Amino acid sequence: MPEIAIIIVTYNAMKWAEKCFNSLKRSSVTVNPFIIDNGSTDGTQEYLKTYFPEAEFIQSAKNLGFGKANNLGLEIAYKKGAEFFYLMNQDAWLYENSIEKLLEVYEKYPQKQEIGIISPMHIDGTEQQLDIFLDKYIATNFEKTRLISDLYFQNLKPYYEISFVNAAHWFIPKSTIDTVGGFNPYFFHYGEDVEYANRVKFHQKKILLAPGSQVVHDGKQILSKVDYALYEDLTIETNIINPSFPNALELEKKSLKQGLVKSILTGNKKTRKKLLDKYRKISKEEKKLIEIANTVKEVGKTFLNV
Repeated sequence: MPEIAIIIVTYNAMKWAEKCFNSLKRSSVTVNPFIIDNGSTDGTQEYLKTYFPEAEFIQSAKNLGFGKANNLGLEIAYKKGAEFFYLMNQDAWLYENSIEKLLEVYEKYPQKQEIGIISPMHIDGTEQQLDIFLDKYIATNFEKTRLISDLYFQNLKPYYEISFVNAAHWFIPKSTIDTVGGFNPYFFHYGEDVEYANRVKFHQKKILLAPGSQVVHDGKQILSKVDYALYEDLTIETNIINPSFPNALELEKKSLKQGLVKSILTGNKKTRKKLLDKYRKISKEEKKLIEIANTVKEVGKTFLNV
C-alpha cells in the first residue's frame, strides 16, 4: 500500500474536529496525518493531542495562512517518503472508501504522469447535495466533460478532466510536487488554489474529478462567500503571474487604465479609487510579480524546502 500523507491546516477547528479527524481513522486505506495549526484559540491543539495523538502535529508560531501552512506539511511529509499527498480542509471529512476510490482512478489512468490533481465529489455539510462550488465547476466545464448529461442518464465515467476544483479535497501524486512544487507564498488565504491549478496546467498536467469518490466539505454554500474587506481580491495578480499568459502584465495594466478612464467619464468615484489603488499596487510590485511569473515556469519543487 502506498504512503499517503493527509495534510490539514487548522485554525479554530473545534466545530468540525470530531467528524474531520475521526473520518481519517475510519479510512479503508491507511493514511498518515500531518496537522499544521495556525494559532487556534478554541482548544483545537488540546483536542488533537488528546484524541488524535497518532497525527504528526506542527504548531505554527503565527498564522501563516492556508498556502504557507500547507507547504510546511508538504515538506515534512515529502521528507518522510510520502507517495501521495491529500490536502483537506478542517471543515471537511472523508467517507470510509474515499481515498480507496481515488487510488483506483490513479491506478487505472493510462498516463499517470499526466495526473496533476485528482478531486473527489464534494458534498455539502447536509450530505444531501453537491457542494455549490462543485456545481459551478462542473457547469463551467460542460462542453468538455458533459458530466451533467452523464449524471442525468446515470452513465458516469470513472473520471473527468476539469479546469479547476478548489483545494478543500486534493489528492496529489508525488510527481506533481516534483514538477509543480507547493503553494505560492504570495497568497495568504483564498486564491492560492487557483494559482496552483494554473501552474498544474502550464506544466501539462491534468485536474481530474472522480465521481466514484465522495467526501464532505461543510463550507458556506454562497458563491460570493469571500469577504474582500478582509481578504484582498488578487484576481489581477493571479493573471499576471499565470505562466500561460506571457503578456498579462501589460494587458492587465492596460485594462486598469481603460477602467480608470471610464470611471472618470461616468463620475464613479468609488470605482475610480478602487482601480487607481490596484494600478498603483501593481506598478509598485511589478518587479516582484515578474520574478514570480518566471519562477513558476520552472520544473521542480517550487516554494518548497525539500
